[in-house]
Amino acid sequence: MSDFKERAEALDTADELAPLRELFTLDDTVYLDGNSLGALPRHVPARMQEVLTREWGALRIRSWGESGWWTAPERIGDRIAPLVGAAAGQIVVGDSTSVNVFKAVVAATRLAGEGRDEILVDASTFPTDGYIAGSAARMTGHRVVPVAPSDVPAALGPRTAAVLLNHVDYRTGRLHDLPGLTAAAHEAGALAVWDLCHSAGALPVGLDAHGVDLAVGCTYKYLNGGPGSPAYLYVAERHQEAFDSPLPGWTSHADPFAMTPGYAPADGSVRGRVGTPDILSMLALESALDVWDGVSVEAVRAKSLALTDFFLECVAAYAPEGRVAPVTPVSHAERGSQVSLRCENADGTAEVMRVLIERGVVGDLRRPDVLRFGFTPLYVGFADAERAARILAEVLAA
Repeated sequence: MSDFKERAEALDTADELAPLRELFTLDDTVYLDGNSLGALPRHVPARMQEVLTREWGALRIRSWGESGWWTAPERIGDRIAPLVGAAAGQIVVGDSTSVNVFKAVVAATRLAGEGRDEILVDASTFPTDGYIAGSAARMTGHRVVPVAPSDVPAALGPRTAAVLLNHVDYRTGRLHDLPGLTAAAHEAGALAVWDLCHSAGALPVGLDAHGVDLAVGCTYKYLNGGPGSPAYLYVAERHQEAFDSPLPGWTSHADPFAMTPGYAPADGSVRGRVGTPDILSMLALESALDVWDGVSVEAVRAKSLALTDFFLECVAAYAPEGRVAPVTPVSHAERGSQVSLRCENADGTAEVMRVLIERGVVGDLRRPDVLRFGFTPLYVGFADAERAARILAEVLAA
């Protein structure tokens, strides 16, 4: 055990990202639930106080222009763009992930054209994505075909309009082959729509490099935007002129203040907007993104893999034999930034997590038997990983 502690100390000392931890509001807890809700960057409360007292309190309606509120969805989208490998002008921030999934899936079926009436959907997807895809299919006359991501190439055909996939599986932490599956969809004449909720801010995505058509994601996990912070929609530049949103709103109109009865879409990513932007949460997100200044996603990915490798090694050494087993792939090419462990006693999984949280290790669970630990490299260190594995072993032994 002392060997792992010494290694953790040495790794933390050598970690070039370790100073970033000071940018966050943290306590002595080992916080391994950043894949559900990221930690609060220390400077955000002061920024929000300024927004509340000066921009809203003093300037009021003038802040739509003078404080840049009106352009925030595109401006913040351009700040997210480098984190997911996209050029400026292709991401708009606003609405929830679910709403953006609906926009993306329906728009993809319209872009696909006539004669294509199937939507392939990741069979293990986060439930809401499946619900939204099903509703979109009913509304557009398509049918949903659930399929495992590894089986997508074989399931594609001349009737496939779009494929909706998760970059990282929310339950197991498995990283799916975005480049390969996108290429397969294109070869079949279909569009690729990706959900980036568990990958943006944790690993390189490469939306432009890999030719992704549309993508959505949340900002409250690895991007630390705060609870309920707005999601984002990526529309590749080549599709923007033909992008036909199923939710046209006044703020996506070419002349929003003309208030004309006929809808004429604006140019570019603005087409992804719907209604009035949720300014307070949007500006909190914009401020939170400051922690990424000067940080490369590649460095974050390298630390993520090292952290999860070290945690898995500690669990294997500490945990009582047979009590937990990883369901997250060992291969780096197939692993996101979380580790999921199947607990031997499914009925006791919730109790294990409850006691872990009481003892200062915060993760979460997915019923019936998966303990889930998210590693956010901006503020999680190797000593955290060792401590979490050690306490987990003690809880399991007890």
